[in-house]
Amino acid sequence: MKCLRVRAAVSVVALGLLAGCGDGRDFVDASSVPRLQAHAADALNGQPQVVPPRGPRSSFTAFRPTGDDGTRVVTAKWHGRKSGFTGDIWAWVPPEYHQARYAQSGFPVLIALPGSYGYPFNYWAGEAFALEERIAEWSQQGKTLPFIVVMPVLNPGRTYYDGSDIPGQPKMGTWLTEDVPDFARANFRTYDSRDGWAFMGSSSGGFAALKAVLKEPQKFKAAIVNGPDTAPDSPLWQGHPAEMRANDPRHLARQLAARNGLPVYLAFELGSKEAAVPDVKRFIKDHTGGPVHSTLFEIPDGVHSGHTYIQRMADSLHWISEQMQGPVPSV
Repeated sequence: MKCLRVRAAVSVVALGLLAGCGDGRDFVDASSVPRLQAHAADALNGQPQVVPPRGPRSSFTAFRPTGDDGTRVVTAKWHGRKSGFTGDIWAWVPPEYHQARYAQSGFPVLIALPGSYGYPFNYWAGEAFALEERIAEWSQQGKTLPFIVVMPVLNPGRTYYDGSDIPGQPKMGTWLTEDVPDFARANFRTYDSRDGWAFMGSSSGGFAALKAVLKEPQKFKAAIVNGPDTAPDSPLWQGHPAEMRANDPRHLARQLAARNGLPVYLAFELGSKEAAVPDVKRFIKDHTGGPVHSTLFEIPDGVHSGHTYIQRMADSLHWISEQMQGPVPSV
Protein backbone atom coordinates (compact mmCIF):
# COMPACT_ATOMS: atom_id res chain seq x y z
CA MET A 1 0.00 0.00 0.00
CA LYS A 2 2.99 2.35 0.22
CA CYS A 3 2.91 3.09 -3.52
CA LEU A 4 -0.83 3.67 -3.32
CA ARG A 5 -0.34 6.11 -0.50
CA VAL A 6 2.35 8.01 -2.38
CA ARG A 7 0.18 8.23 -5.49
CA ALA A 8 -2.72 9.38 -3.37
CA ALA A 9 -0.58 12.16 -1.93
CA VAL A 10 0.23 13.47 -5.39
CA SER A 11 -3.45 13.27 -6.34
CA VAL A 12 -4.57 15.11 -3.23
CA VAL A 13 -2.05 17.88 -3.74
CA ALA A 14 -3.02 18.30 -7.37
CA LEU A 15 -6.74 18.17 -6.70
CA GLY A 16 -6.33 20.40 -3.67
CA LEU A 17 -4.77 23.07 -5.89
CA LEU A 18 -7.67 22.77 -8.29
CA ALA A 19 -10.14 22.93 -5.43
CA GLY A 20 -8.71 26.29 -4.45
CA CYS A 21 -9.93 27.77 -7.74
CA GLY A 22 -13.41 28.85 -8.72
CA ASP A 23 -16.00 27.93 -6.09
CA GLY A 24 -13.23 25.97 -4.48
CA ARG A 25 -14.77 22.91 -2.82
CA ASP A 26 -15.96 19.40 -3.47
CA PHE A 27 -19.72 19.07 -3.66
CA VAL A 28 -21.03 17.21 -0.62
CA ASP A 29 -24.72 16.33 -0.29
CA ALA A 30 -25.61 15.80 3.35
CA SER A 31 -29.34 16.30 2.89
CA SER A 32 -30.12 12.64 3.68
CA VAL A 33 -28.22 12.67 6.99
CA PRO A 34 -30.75 12.82 9.84
CA ARG A 35 -30.59 14.86 13.01
CA LEU A 36 -28.88 13.26 15.98
CA GLN A 37 -30.89 11.26 18.45
CA ALA A 38 -30.33 11.38 22.20
CA HIS A 39 -26.74 10.41 22.91
CA ALA A 40 -26.14 6.94 24.25
CA ALA A 41 -23.21 8.30 26.23
CA ASP A 42 -25.55 10.31 28.43
CA ALA A 43 -27.69 7.32 29.38
CA LEU A 44 -24.85 4.85 29.87
CA ASN A 45 -22.23 6.90 31.62
CA GLY A 46 -23.90 9.98 32.97
CA GLN A 47 -22.36 13.31 32.08
CA PRO A 48 -18.57 13.15 31.72
CA GLN A 49 -16.65 15.72 33.72
CA VAL A 50 -15.46 18.84 31.96
CA VAL A 51 -11.69 19.33 31.98
CA PRO A 52 -10.78 23.04 31.81
CA PRO A 53 -7.67 23.96 29.79
CA ARG A 54 -4.70 22.84 31.87
CA GLY A 55 -1.92 24.71 30.11
CA PRO A 56 0.68 25.53 29.28
CA ARG A 57 -1.30 27.37 26.59
CA SER A 58 0.20 27.25 23.14
CA SER A 59 1.26 30.29 21.19
CA PHE A 60 -1.01 30.05 18.16
CA THR A 61 -0.54 31.49 14.69
CA ALA A 62 -3.58 32.10 12.49
CA PHE A 63 -3.59 29.70 9.55
CA ARG A 64 -6.84 30.43 7.72
CA PRO A 65 -10.32 31.85 8.45
CA THR A 66 -13.22 29.41 8.29
CA GLY A 67 -16.24 31.68 8.22
CA ASP A 68 -17.76 35.04 8.98
CA ASP A 69 -18.29 33.98 12.59
CA GLY A 70 -14.63 34.57 13.50
CA THR A 71 -13.65 30.90 13.60
CA ARG A 72 -10.29 29.99 12.13
CA VAL A 73 -7.76 27.22 11.89
CA VAL A 74 -4.71 28.01 13.98
CA THR A 75 -1.34 26.31 14.22
CA ALA A 76 1.29 25.81 16.89
CA LYS A 77 4.39 23.79 17.52
CA TRP A 78 4.05 21.29 20.35
CA HIS A 79 6.73 19.43 22.27
CA GLY A 80 5.48 16.00 23.24
CA ARG A 81 6.79 15.37 26.73
CA LYS A 82 6.02 11.66 26.57
CA SER A 83 7.32 10.91 23.07
CA GLY A 84 10.08 13.51 22.99
CA PHE A 85 8.91 14.51 19.50
CA THR A 86 8.23 18.14 18.60
CA GLY A 87 5.87 18.76 15.71
CA ASP A 88 3.29 21.07 14.20
CA ILE A 89 -0.36 20.82 15.13
CA TRP A 90 -3.30 22.62 13.52
CA ALA A 91 -6.50 23.12 15.49
CA TRP A 92 -10.03 24.49 15.15
CA VAL A 93 -12.89 25.01 17.57
CA PRO A 94 -16.51 25.17 16.37
CA PRO A 95 -18.63 28.31 16.67
CA GLU A 96 -20.50 26.81 19.64
CA TYR A 97 -17.28 26.75 21.66
CA HIS A 98 -17.41 30.54 22.09
CA GLN A 99 -21.15 30.83 22.69
CA ALA A 100 -22.17 31.93 26.17
CA ARG A 101 -24.50 28.99 26.75
CA TYR A 102 -21.62 26.53 26.28
CA ALA A 103 -19.03 28.54 28.21
CA GLN A 104 -18.86 25.95 30.98
CA SER A 105 -19.10 22.88 28.77
CA GLY A 106 -16.55 20.49 27.41
CA PHE A 107 -16.42 19.59 23.72
CA PRO A 108 -15.60 16.32 21.96
CA VAL A 109 -12.22 16.12 20.22
CA LEU A 110 -11.64 14.66 16.76
CA ILE A 111 -7.97 13.94 16.02
CA ALA A 112 -7.83 14.09 12.21
CA LEU A 113 -4.94 12.43 10.39
CA PRO A 114 -4.00 12.81 6.72
CA GLY A 115 -2.85 10.22 4.24
CA SER A 116 0.57 9.65 2.72
CA TYR A 117 3.42 10.93 4.90
CA GLY A 118 1.32 13.59 6.60
CA TYR A 119 4.41 15.79 6.69
CA PRO A 120 5.09 18.70 6.70
CA PHE A 121 1.37 19.49 6.45
CA ASN A 122 -1.91 17.95 7.59
CA TYR A 123 -4.22 18.51 4.63
CA TRP A 124 -7.41 18.39 6.73
CA ALA A 125 -6.47 21.88 7.94
CA GLY A 126 -6.64 23.27 4.40
CA GLU A 127 -9.37 24.95 2.43
CA ALA A 128 -9.47 22.26 -0.26
CA PHE A 129 -11.60 19.94 1.88
CA ALA A 130 -13.15 22.62 4.11
CA LEU A 131 -13.64 20.02 6.84
CA GLU A 132 -14.05 22.70 9.49
CA GLU A 133 -16.68 24.67 7.58
CA ARG A 134 -18.61 21.48 6.97
CA ILE A 135 -18.54 20.45 10.64
CA ALA A 136 -19.80 23.94 11.55
CA GLU A 137 -22.69 23.58 9.09
CA TRP A 138 -23.60 20.02 10.01
CA SER A 139 -23.43 20.61 13.77
CA GLN A 140 -25.63 23.70 13.49
CA GLN A 141 -28.12 21.55 11.58
CA GLY A 142 -28.03 19.02 14.43
CA LYS A 143 -26.59 16.27 12.21
CA THR A 144 -23.21 15.90 13.93
CA LEU A 145 -21.60 17.04 17.14
CA PRO A 146 -19.55 20.26 17.10
CA PHE A 147 -16.11 18.69 17.36
CA ILE A 148 -12.89 20.40 18.25
CA VAL A 149 -10.63 19.28 15.39
CA VAL A 150 -6.95 18.66 16.18
CA MET A 151 -4.71 17.94 13.20
CA PRO A 152 -1.12 16.90 13.98
CA VAL A 153 1.66 15.99 11.59
CA LEU A 154 1.60 12.24 11.15
CA ASN A 155 5.28 11.45 10.57
CA PRO A 156 8.57 13.22 11.40
CA GLY A 157 9.64 13.47 7.79
CA ARG A 158 9.03 11.46 4.64
CA THR A 159 9.18 8.06 6.28
CA TYR A 160 6.31 5.84 7.40
CA TYR A 161 6.23 5.04 11.11
CA ASP A 162 2.76 3.42 11.09
CA GLY A 163 1.64 5.69 13.93
CA SER A 164 3.63 3.44 16.24
CA ASP A 165 6.54 3.27 18.65
CA ILE A 166 8.91 1.27 16.47
CA PRO A 167 12.04 0.31 18.44
CA GLY A 168 14.89 2.74 17.83
CA GLN A 169 12.63 5.25 16.05
CA PRO A 170 10.68 8.37 17.08
CA LYS A 171 7.73 7.37 19.26
CA MET A 172 4.94 8.31 16.90
CA GLY A 173 2.38 6.09 18.61
CA THR A 174 2.96 7.95 21.85
CA TRP A 175 2.87 11.25 19.97
CA LEU A 176 -0.59 10.52 18.54
CA THR A 177 -2.25 8.88 21.55
CA GLU A 178 -0.59 10.73 24.44
CA ASP A 179 0.99 14.02 23.37
CA VAL A 180 -1.62 15.20 20.89
CA PRO A 181 -4.45 14.68 23.43
CA ASP A 182 -2.28 16.50 25.99
CA PHE A 183 -2.10 19.41 23.53
CA ALA A 184 -5.90 19.47 23.32
CA ARG A 185 -6.29 19.29 27.09
CA ALA A 186 -3.74 22.07 27.56
CA ASN A 187 -5.62 24.48 25.31
CA PHE A 188 -9.32 23.60 25.22
CA ARG A 189 -12.28 22.52 27.36
CA THR A 190 -12.53 18.77 26.89
CA TYR A 191 -14.03 15.75 28.64
CA ASP A 192 -12.35 13.34 31.04
CA SER A 193 -14.15 10.38 29.48
CA ARG A 194 -13.42 8.45 26.29
CA ASP A 195 -16.92 9.54 25.22
CA GLY A 196 -15.29 12.82 24.21
CA TRP A 197 -12.39 11.44 22.13
CA ALA A 198 -12.25 10.07 18.59
CA PHE A 199 -9.90 9.69 15.63
CA MET A 200 -10.37 10.20 11.92
CA GLY A 201 -7.79 9.30 9.30
CA SER A 202 -7.26 8.46 5.66
CA SER A 203 -4.94 5.84 4.14
CA SER A 204 -1.83 5.78 6.36
CA GLY A 205 -3.68 8.05 8.78
CA GLY A 206 -6.63 5.67 8.63
CA PHE A 207 -4.36 2.84 9.72
CA ALA A 208 -3.09 4.95 12.63
CA ALA A 209 -6.64 5.91 13.64
CA LEU A 210 -7.89 2.32 13.48
CA LYS A 211 -4.95 1.03 15.49
CA ALA A 212 -5.16 3.76 18.14
CA VAL A 213 -8.80 3.06 18.99
CA LEU A 214 -8.38 -0.73 19.04
CA LYS A 215 -5.21 -0.51 21.11
CA GLU A 216 -6.44 2.05 23.64
CA PRO A 217 -10.24 1.83 23.87
CA GLN A 218 -10.06 3.18 27.41
CA LYS A 219 -8.99 6.53 25.91
CA PHE A 220 -10.76 6.67 22.54
CA LYS A 221 -14.26 5.49 21.73
CA ALA A 222 -14.60 5.86 17.97
CA ALA A 223 -12.79 6.31 14.68
CA ILE A 224 -13.60 7.25 11.10
CA VAL A 225 -11.34 5.06 8.99
CA ASN A 226 -10.95 6.03 5.34
CA GLY A 227 -9.34 3.70 2.79
CA PRO A 228 -6.92 2.31 5.37
CA ASP A 229 -4.18 -0.23 5.43
CA THR A 230 -5.32 -2.98 7.77
CA ALA A 231 -1.86 -4.29 8.69
CA PRO A 232 1.41 -2.58 9.62
CA ASP A 233 3.82 -2.35 6.72
CA SER A 234 6.53 0.18 7.54
CA PRO A 235 9.98 -1.13 6.49
CA LEU A 236 11.22 0.06 9.89
CA TRP A 237 9.54 -2.96 11.54
CA GLN A 238 12.24 -5.24 10.13
CA GLY A 239 13.79 -7.21 12.98
CA HIS A 240 10.90 -6.44 15.36
CA PRO A 241 8.16 -9.00 14.65
CA ALA A 242 6.71 -9.04 18.18
CA GLU A 243 6.37 -5.26 18.30
CA MET A 244 4.91 -5.25 14.81
CA ARG A 245 2.28 -7.80 15.83
CA ALA A 246 1.43 -5.69 18.90
CA ASN A 247 0.54 -2.84 16.51
CA ASP A 248 -1.46 -4.90 14.03
CA PRO A 249 -5.17 -3.90 14.02
CA ARG A 250 -6.19 -7.48 13.23
CA HIS A 251 -4.37 -8.79 16.31
CA LEU A 252 -5.69 -5.93 18.44
CA ALA A 253 -9.27 -6.59 17.33
CA ARG A 254 -8.94 -10.26 18.23
CA GLN A 255 -7.51 -9.35 21.63
CA LEU A 256 -10.31 -6.88 22.32
CA ALA A 257 -12.92 -9.49 21.42
CA ALA A 258 -11.23 -12.19 23.49
CA ARG A 259 -11.34 -10.10 26.65
CA ASN A 260 -14.77 -8.64 25.82
CA GLY A 261 -13.27 -5.19 26.17
CA LEU A 262 -14.81 -1.76 25.96
CA PRO A 263 -16.97 -1.20 22.88
CA VAL A 264 -15.45 0.78 20.03
CA TYR A 265 -17.22 2.25 17.01
CA LEU A 266 -15.57 2.23 13.59
CA ALA A 267 -17.02 4.04 10.58
CA PHE A 268 -15.20 2.90 7.45
CA GLU A 269 -15.26 4.88 4.22
CA LEU A 270 -14.12 3.18 1.05
CA GLY A 271 -14.17 4.10 -2.63
CA SER A 272 -15.47 1.28 -4.79
CA LYS A 273 -12.44 1.56 -7.11
CA GLU A 274 -9.82 1.33 -4.37
CA ALA A 275 -7.28 -1.47 -4.37
CA ALA A 276 -7.94 -1.82 -0.62
CA VAL A 277 -11.58 -2.92 -1.07
CA PRO A 278 -10.98 -6.69 -0.48
CA ASP A 279 -8.73 -6.16 2.56
CA VAL A 280 -11.00 -3.63 4.23
CA LYS A 281 -14.14 -5.67 3.67
CA ARG A 282 -12.36 -8.76 4.99
CA PHE A 283 -11.31 -6.86 8.11
CA ILE A 284 -14.88 -5.68 8.71
CA LYS A 285 -16.28 -9.18 8.18
CA ASP A 286 -13.70 -10.90 10.39
CA HIS A 287 -13.66 -8.47 13.29
CA THR A 288 -17.10 -6.89 13.62
CA GLY A 289 -18.95 -8.31 16.60
CA GLY A 290 -18.68 -8.31 20.36
CA PRO A 291 -17.06 -5.03 21.41
CA VAL A 292 -16.21 -3.99 17.83
CA HIS A 293 -19.05 -2.12 16.11
CA SER A 294 -18.48 -1.28 12.45
CA THR A 295 -20.33 0.35 9.61
CA LEU A 296 -19.22 0.81 6.00
CA PHE A 297 -19.92 3.76 3.73
CA GLU A 298 -18.89 2.70 0.23
CA ILE A 299 -18.61 5.49 -2.32
CA PRO A 300 -19.53 4.42 -5.89
CA ASP A 301 -16.69 5.10 -8.35
CA GLY A 302 -14.65 6.47 -5.47
CA VAL A 303 -10.86 6.35 -5.53
CA HIS A 304 -8.12 6.52 -2.90
CA SER A 305 -8.39 10.24 -2.15
CA GLY A 306 -9.65 12.67 0.45
CA HIS A 307 -11.90 14.05 -2.27
CA THR A 308 -13.70 10.70 -2.22
CA TYR A 309 -13.93 10.46 1.56
CA ILE A 310 -15.29 13.96 2.14
CA GLN A 311 -18.40 12.89 0.21
CA ARG A 312 -19.56 10.64 3.06
CA MET A 313 -17.97 12.51 5.95
CA ALA A 314 -21.34 13.77 7.21
CA ASP A 315 -22.60 10.17 7.42
CA SER A 316 -19.48 9.01 9.25
CA LEU A 317 -19.46 11.93 11.67
CA HIS A 318 -23.15 11.41 12.34
CA TRP A 319 -22.59 7.73 13.09
CA ILE A 320 -19.82 8.29 15.60
CA SER A 321 -21.58 11.37 17.04
CA GLU A 322 -24.46 9.10 18.09
CA GLN A 323 -21.99 7.27 20.34
CA MET A 324 -20.27 10.28 21.88
CA GLN A 325 -20.78 13.16 24.28
CA GLY A 326 -21.62 16.59 22.93
CA PRO A 327 -21.49 19.96 24.67
CA VAL A 328 -24.12 20.62 27.33
CA PRO A 329 -25.71 24.08 27.44
CA SER A 330 -25.88 25.84 30.79
CA VAL A 331 -29.17 27.60 30.07
